[in-house]
Amino acid sequence: MSQISFDDFAKVDIRVGRIIRAEPFPEARKPAYKLWINFGPEIGEKKSSAQITKHYDLDQLVGKEVLAVVNFPPRQIGPVMSEVLVLGLPDEDGEVVLLRPDLDVPLGGKMF
Repeated sequence: MSQISFDDFAKVDIRVGRIIRAEPFPEARKPAYKLWINFGPEIGEKKSSAQITKHYDLDQLVGKEVLAVVNFPPRQIGPVMSEVLVLGLPDEDGEVVLLRPDLDVPLGGKMF
């Protein structure tokens, strides 16, 4: 495993946001959802796509807080321009489990 400096880590801007809208993404190569996430007044609403269909239904996503990298350049994913990278970990089958705070925190809070 290669090491990085703390300054390298500090360049990655990871914030907490709340999913305010979630829709199917049938055009995706692998099953995915389109997500709209509110990161509070400083960053605002950003769009993303996430391959999280195994563990999450659309109706249970709205209102969930998630962690996301907010300072990557936007990336075109099929017809969706993904503005943030929602973070997760693989379960034992390689399916994504979202990273989320376990207590309430202000939207837009930066991970450190």
